[in-house]
Amino acid sequence: MQCVSIRAGASAPAALRLHEGVAASSAASELQLMRSSFFGAASRMIILVSSSRKCDGARPGVNSARGTTNASMTKAQYESGVATEDPLDHQRSTFSSSGQKVQEVVAKQAAMVDELKSRRRRSAAVQDVRPDLIPVSSQELLEEAYVRCGEVCAEYAKTFYLGTKLMTPERQRAIWAIYVWCRRTDELVDGPNASRITPTALDRWEDRLEDIFQGQPYDMLDAALADTVAKYPVDIQPFRDMIDGMRMDMVKSRYANFDELYLYCYDVAGTVGLMSVPVMGISSSSKATTESVYNAALALGIANQLTNILRDVGEDARRKRIYLPQDELARFGLSDEDIFAGRVTEKWRAFMRDQIKRARMFFAEAEKGVMELDKDSRWPVWASLLLYQQILDSLEANDYDNFTKRAYVGKWKKLLSLPAAYALALMPPTSSSKLLGFS
Repeated sequence: MQCVSIRAGASAPAALRLHEGVAASSAASELQLMRSSFFGAASRMIILVSSSRKCDGARPGVNSARGTTNASMTKAQYESGVATEDPLDHQRSTFSSSGQKVQEVVAKQAAMVDELKSRRRRSAAVQDVRPDLIPVSSQELLEEAYVRCGEVCAEYAKTFYLGTKLMTPERQRAIWAIYVWCRRTDELVDGPNASRITPTALDRWEDRLEDIFQGQPYDMLDAALADTVAKYPVDIQPFRDMIDGMRMDMVKSRYANFDELYLYCYDVAGTVGLMSVPVMGISSSSKATTESVYNAALALGIANQLTNILRDVGEDARRKRIYLPQDELARFGLSDEDIFAGRVTEKWRAFMRDQIKRARMFFAEAEKGVMELDKDSRWPVWASLLLYQQILDSLEANDYDNFTKRAYVGKWKKLLSLPAAYALALMPPTSSSKLLGFS
């Protein structure tokens, strides 16, 4: 294992300046601070880092294909039509459906975890978290980086952050580091500086990701992730795929069918589940296969993103974006014009009921997997699961008007969800299965 050190491209004084800036900032300005490391004096992060991009888009020794195994039944039940030509098809042309592409990533990550379990059985010396090999001088900066990651998570994902407090300290920090990387990545195309981002910038952000996985972070927040992926069996592919989702957002504003939308949901949200399960851990008493647990984590990400899409239809329409399957809109007698006009008709209500039904099905699939996680890691996942389903409840309570009303969960409902999620997290799998109506 390599020691984590700040990249040669970022001098020690630069790293210290970032450290001082972080320490002096308030929680309210955290995101701007993160972006200052992104676009300010240290803007080399995406502008100047790693000038030599591989021309063929592939990484040494890595097959960029996502796989050819069958898609899960959950997704297959709702597939319809054949995907139309996509600007990203040159990267994905070897696959017949989005589910097949995603399943290879799931299988690869599950295999990494199974291999780690096998090594544990063969040798008592193998630990869940590898020994810390970072020099003492770097350790102090690394500790501060993890603290800042936790503060960012607390500021922008309060409920999830509270849920992580039941985890072991090592797992807490690792989850915070993953969250911060995902947030920074999302900010590239969805933040106030999005207009300055080009496809080349995303290419360089991906180069930077490769450096992180090689133990060569560019700044302190990168160092937290580099330390995390060195300690846990986290595969790089879901991180690459999230960057692909950002690329898709730059070139695509319509989705011909659910097959296309599914791939987008995987890229921007399903990947988070695959990143997180290696850190959260699977219960030693679990009888489920590793791959089935990862499929459930994937289902939660898909469900959450579908919920976001349904909640934000009006907001997206004002940006001339429609994240809804075009063929399904047509089947209900709807068109882009209906969405841009914001008309809540019986056709729209019927369409929304069908979309909500699909999202709830993915949530049901996800619930089965939460039970298999390590008991100390279940609370934040249950909290996310319960809260997002309440957004769907709010959509229904608003009579499916997501054009002029925003479905949300009030503060008190959020607070009441926490003890409910905690109670579910403490239950053994058999008990929680019965409570939720699973056989």
